[in-house]
Order: sequence, then C-alpha cells, then structure tokens
Amino acid sequence: MKWKKGLTGMLLAAFLCGAPGLGIAAPAYAAAGEYKFDFGGGTVEAGYTGVSASLFYDKARGYGFRTPENMRNVSASGAGVASDAVQFLATGTKSQNTFDVDLPPGLYEVSVTLGNTSRSSIAAEGVYQVINMTGNGAKDRFQIPVTDGQLNLLVTAGKEGAAFTLSALEIKQLSGNPVTSRTIYIGGDSTVCNYYPLDSSVQAGWGQLLPAFVNPNTFQIRNMASGGQIARGFHQDGQLEAIVKYIKPGDYFILQLGINDTNPKHNESEAEFKDWMRDMIRQVKAKGATVILSTPQGRATDFNANNVHNAEHRWYRSAILALAQEEQTPLVDLNVLSSAYFTSIGKEATLALYMNGDSLHPNFAGARELARLVAQDLKRQGLNGF
Repeated sequence: MKWKKGLTGMLLAAFLCGAPGLGIAAPAYAAAGEYKFDFGGGTVEAGYTGVSASLFYDKARGYGFRTPENMRNVSASGAGVASDAVQFLATGTKSQNTFDVDLPPGLYEVSVTLGNTSRSSIAAEGVYQVINMTGNGAKDRFQIPVTDGQLNLLVTAGKEGAAFTLSALEIKQLSGNPVTSRTIYIGGDSTVCNYYPLDSSVQAGWGQLLPAFVNPNTFQIRNMASGGQIARGFHQDGQLEAIVKYIKPGDYFILQLGINDTNPKHNESEAEFKDWMRDMIRQVKAKGATVILSTPQGRATDFNANNVHNAEHRWYRSAILALAQEEQTPLVDLNVLSSAYFTSIGKEATLALYMNGDSLHPNFAGARELARLVAQDLKRQGLNGF
C-alpha cells in the first residue's frame, strides 16, 4: 500500500504542478520501478522528469533537494540531458545537501551523468559510491541497496576546487531484496583506478578493465581506487568505509597500494604501510569477505642490460608479500607477472603500453594487459568468477 500511495502522490503532484520543461515537477517514473531525472534549468529531455535546483523535497511528490538553497542551475557542454546540470554548493559524504528520492526497499541500479567538472565523486547513504569521475559529461553506474525507503545522493569532491555537478540520474529497481550482487571491490591508486569515458579513455587503470575478464553473471565490479592514494588515505578518507558498509560473505576485495606510499612526501614508513594495510585486511575479513593482495607493476623502463624487466625491489613489495603470508590472504604478484610479460614483448612494445612520456601510468591497452594478468592469476588460484 505504501508504494501505491507514493505513486498516487507523484501523479497528483504532476497534475497540480503542470507540464515538464517549465521548471515544474512531473511524475518521476518511466516504467514500473524506473525513474529518470534531467537536472538543470533548461529543456527537459523526453522520458525524463525535469528537476531545477530550486525544487525542494516534498513527501507527496516523493523527490527533491533537501537543501535547495545550496544548489544552483548551471549550463553544461554536452547534448541532451548533458546540456545543463545542477551544481552542489555544499558537499562531503556526510552532507545533508542531497537529492532525495522515495523508493520501496530493494536493490537498485543507479546511473549518473555529470555536467562540467574535472573530477567529482558520487556519494549516497553517507558513503562514497563512485570515486573520481573525470571529465565533462562522465557517466557511470552502481548498485545500491535501499532499506529505509529513500535514496539520498549528492555529487562531492573528487578534487578540491572543481565544480560538483549532476546532469542526469536514472534509477532502476533490480530486486525487492536489498542486497548487492556478489561484488569484487578494488582498492588502489592511479595505476588501478577508473578514467572516463570508461570504454574509451586514453589513460586507464587495470581495475577499470577487469570487468572484461570477469563473468558478469557471477560478479559486479566496484573500483574504489583513486589517483595518488596511499594506504593511510584509503583507510582514513572514506574509501574503506564504503567497502566495509556493503561487503559481505562471497565478495572479494583486491587491494593494491605501495607506489605512492614510498614517496617521502607522504611520510609513511614501510612499517606504517603494513599496519594500515593489515587493519584494512582484518576489517574486511571480519565481514566474511575474501581479501586478495596485489603487488604493483614496475615502471616501463625497468629493463636491465640483458633486456630483462625486473622491479622486485619497488613499492614496498616485500611488505605486501609478508602481509599475504602473515594474514593468510591470496596474493597476485603483479610485479613479477608483469615483468615476465614485459620481458617477453621487449622494451619498445612495453613502452607502447604506457602513456606517452610516462613510464608509470598505463594507457588503455596497457591497463587491459595488466587486468588480463590479474584475472589469469586469480583463475589459476581457483577463485571463481574468472
């Protein structure tokens, strides 16, 4: 009865408020269990509900901004729903400046399209959902369980000083059971994280390409890696919090850090690195999930005089090997696996897998090869889904 009453309220609000495209609310559904919102002050795309920055949440309507005084309409450089957006002026994963949508309890797929922004993250239910979406009009999607009858979402800082904008939001109910599908969560840095557009970016992280090597009927991928990240930051800045909130028995957490941790500017010793990593391992294990450690690959230029690639002494690798043994976690020694592959293809072919003039960050093709090596090793170890 609650669902029918909410739908009736939305239809009544639409009848009283008028037609879409005039900055006035319209019914927020495309089909049973589907919602499509077009944000900003411009023309509303067909099939979407228009939402202006001034639209406050109303219980009868079932959606709106909790604090519209902290929102504003802005233009955007895309087409269709991406031609305008709303900007969040108050941000942070715990901010009350959210777009709220009443939803029956269940599992939902949420698709987001950003406006103009260099780097932004999506938060919902007080934790990160998508980390560092880069570039204007970036798109991504995620699963989220709703248990309290309402989705609370905002766009927040991926990079200080950037505008945090949202052009479109689509919500689709997947199940009445508010539990995520089996999930592989990934933690890491700029060699692991997502870049946008996800299917055609010039630079890429191997976590972005891992879905190509995973059975989608077994797992979804949630890549929570971010550029420049260290173990202390991943632990303290909200990425681990998001994983621990949702991870469950049957899920995996692949964790690869160490590259930035060895930079003196972060003041993180190898012993401190181990302590932060160990606590993350134990928190995830306490939720009944499987932790998998990975060592980072080396630089493209780590060839010796005999044209053999070797980077075994980089990035706190020895600490990662020790942790895998001490905490009894599976290990993907990507450092050694990638070196063997790079040696087999030679210097020039290895450089072609990295960004121009950059010996550390893989391009799209390089990230795909690294993802392939990770998946192959997990399959060799008997972990299902690969």
